[in-house]
Amino acid sequence: MSSDLVDLTAVELIEGYRRGDFSPVDATRAALQAIEDRDGPVNAFVRVEADAALTAARAAETRWCAGSPLGPGDGIPTSVKDIFYTRGWPTLRGTRLIEENQPWNEDAPCVARLRETGAVLLGKTTTPEFAWKGVTDSLRHGSTGNPYDPRLTSGGSSGGSATAVALGMGPWSVGTDGGGSVRIPAAFTGTVAIKPTFGFVPMYPASPFGTLAHAGPMTRTVADAALLLDVITGFDSRDWSALPTPRESFQDGLDDGVAGLRVAYSPTLGFGHNDPEVDALVRAAAATLEELGAVVDEVDPGFSDPVEAFHVLWFAGAAKVLDSYAPDAIERVDPGLRRSIESLGPISASDFLDATAVRMDLGVTMGRFHQTYDVLVTPTLPIPAFQRGDDVPEGWGSPDWTSWTPYTYPFNMTQQPAVSVPCGFTAAGLPAALQVVGPRHADRTVLRAARAYERAAAWGTERPARTDSVPSHGGSLGQIKSSDR
Repeated sequence: MSSDLVDLTAVELIEGYRRGDFSPVDATRAALQAIEDRDGPVNAFVRVEADAALTAARAAETRWCAGSPLGPGDGIPTSVKDIFYTRGWPTLRGTRLIEENQPWNEDAPCVARLRETGAVLLGKTTTPEFAWKGVTDSLRHGSTGNPYDPRLTSGGSSGGSATAVALGMGPWSVGTDGGGSVRIPAAFTGTVAIKPTFGFVPMYPASPFGTLAHAGPMTRTVADAALLLDVITGFDSRDWSALPTPRESFQDGLDDGVAGLRVAYSPTLGFGHNDPEVDALVRAAAATLEELGAVVDEVDPGFSDPVEAFHVLWFAGAAKVLDSYAPDAIERVDPGLRRSIESLGPISASDFLDATAVRMDLGVTMGRFHQTYDVLVTPTLPIPAFQRGDDVPEGWGSPDWTSWTPYTYPFNMTQQPAVSVPCGFTAAGLPAALQVVGPRHADRTVLRAARAYERAAAWGTERPARTDSVPSHGGSLGQIKSSDR
């Protein structure tokens, strides 16, 4: 039964708890065994707290037996990205600049919500340094491999969470997304992730990347993503930008389908270039939505690549975060982060305001676009996963991670909800993904569209092979392992 439990979704686990088929202790033991068996080759976790998890699972088991679970996530084995404060555990953020031996007395808002619902916290997952890029490796914790081939990248910056979910090391996790960081690894690992409307999931401490940064669910199914979003949303006074607690469940209307939905299909947003296999898979996914009754037009939303403005906003935050440390901090971080900060040069107030103006214009454009179209669908990424330990594919024309993620970061600038859902596999067996974007506050609509496609395509039944027999592969940064593990 243990191996079967790791293949169940959170929704299925809850139904099993309710019927008494198995307990949170059974599910937690199975998840911990999966970590023991499968994490070595992929390095998804930086911290595992087995004793604490089992203690929490026993408490959840008692509640379920009494018919009084704390909430919809009670007893679900859960991981969180090592960006979020977690009371009693260090939050090292993939950097050598943070000292482990200090008080850790607060939970981030999403972690607090998880505890309130009774979720079983297994541990913390890998992130690149300060979550700065689209792959997951760091000098402190090494690199994270792809569940379909550990020699390839998991994507990032929430790559540890995505890989953990894909391999049954807990059915869900929470990551951050400042330029695509839940959607990128979801696309590379065949999992589901949603970047909700900015402010639905409060952030504390504030991200160095400011109002680009969202927190969001990472799961194996859209139904689980909606359920986890119900758990982690909710007003928190520590976040000045937090929205009011939603009055309706994100599960409401999830299975209502897409008949009559106005869908814009943009294969490149007007400026990207896709791998032919990825392009064909996403085009087929758009056709599936049309077969399900959506009104689908192939049309671009009408903006040019905002990458230069994004870089100003993004790397201004990255440079600022280093100000909190010693003057030589920039010499001790990921060489790619240092290169990016230094290559951009000094950023003036005028530069920042110009970039903000581009962002505001982009928001106006998308607001108008959604007067005609309920959702926009694109590839999540233009390419499948590439070599582990590299920031960009070998021979790529740019050293910047944004050069291969053109469809994700624009919607951090606009703060719109965006879901990534698997849409098939390349000939090499690597996942591709469809992105569904909606206007601000239309999170239920994007979830509904993603759910309709998921049910029709049934890609959620595909699982990667076990990795316990695959040798570890560290990539360019992955040879440096953390003593913290």
